[in-house]
Amino acid sequence: MTITALVLGENPVKLWGLSATTRLKRQLKEVGGVTVAESPAGLPGSGQVLLLNSHYLFEVRTLAGLMEKENVLLICQRDGGVAAAFVDSQHVGVATDCLAGKVQPSASPLTSITPENLAAFNEALRSARAPLLEPVVAEQKTQLENRLYGNAYRGITDLVTKFLWPRPAKKAVHLAAALGVSPNMVTTIGLVLVLAACYLFLEGWYFAGLAAAWMMTFLDTVDGKLARVTVQSSKFGHLYDHVIDLFHPPFWYIYWGMSLGEFEPVLGFGQAQMYWMIVLGYVAGRVVEGLFPLLGDCTIFTWKPFDAWFRLVTARRNPCLIILTLSALAARPDWGFVAVTFWTVLTTLVLLLRLVQGLAARLSGGPLQSWLSAADVAQGPN
Repeated sequence: MTITALVLGENPVKLWGLSATTRLKRQLKEVGGVTVAESPAGLPGSGQVLLLNSHYLFEVRTLAGLMEKENVLLICQRDGGVAAAFVDSQHVGVATDCLAGKVQPSASPLTSITPENLAAFNEALRSARAPLLEPVVAEQKTQLENRLYGNAYRGITDLVTKFLWPRPAKKAVHLAAALGVSPNMVTTIGLVLVLAACYLFLEGWYFAGLAAAWMMTFLDTVDGKLARVTVQSSKFGHLYDHVIDLFHPPFWYIYWGMSLGEFEPVLGFGQAQMYWMIVLGYVAGRVVEGLFPLLGDCTIFTWKPFDAWFRLVTARRNPCLIILTLSALAARPDWGFVAVTFWTVLTTLVLLLRLVQGLAARLSGGPLQSWLSAADVAQGPN
């Protein structure tokens, strides 16, 4: 099916440094399979047409959800205006008149829908907000930028990312957007900090290593938010960031342990055994996370409310850095190494248990569904 998009009008209000037309073109590129016409003369005589009012703010899943419909007008509930239309070529004229306010939606042959008629659950961000659609006016610029930033944040993540980083990361994203810094540039700085932390931990310079590590985790929040609010997400950028995130944590813990010299076994486990416990526990946990989506339409952390809570503290990088930081402040870095080792094993055992429980639920009740996709949760408060 051929889909051609046309942006109508030009809104002078820029959000996160992007004009409405630039933002929409980047979003359509993310959706894929859409050709953007520069003027009405560029519209084809056949196929599907997506008309977008530049005076409204969309997100990618709003556009993607709209293009799953047929001959519809998308109505903004905030002001009652027609924000977009997805129609066949025979209805382009009436749809254009509706967007221009010349024809009332009720007087047209097109079906009127709102964002609530589109899918609400966003698996990528693990949240259940309805797709975004807001009028863009100068008086609401700050609020809309805040909304975009909030929507770019994962609803289910670790306690540091959820509670500590949002405010400072927002300032950093503003600065990066103003300076024209790309998300991949931020990720590259993070990679340098990963390597610096490895060296500093190995040398026993714990506080310097922790400073590098914490800065890296902060930038890991910034690059993703910057990519989303400026619509610069890419397959390469996602892979680049994900590979770094996936591989470095066990090296930090092991290098920390190697700096300690020999110490007495704990519960019968020596240092070499603890290195293997860290690696195997970490890998097993990641494997479980990868296998769980095969059981249904959710991840292991979006299945039940318990899993969302458990994600706050499970032995990922940030919770483990809290443990190491506390041990350094107590002048007992060995305690931190031991605690991270056993916390990694313990939380992985919990994940394995949840995988077994998920498999049992799948066999008895069919594909698993996230509790966030339930209608009452997805709709949120009135």
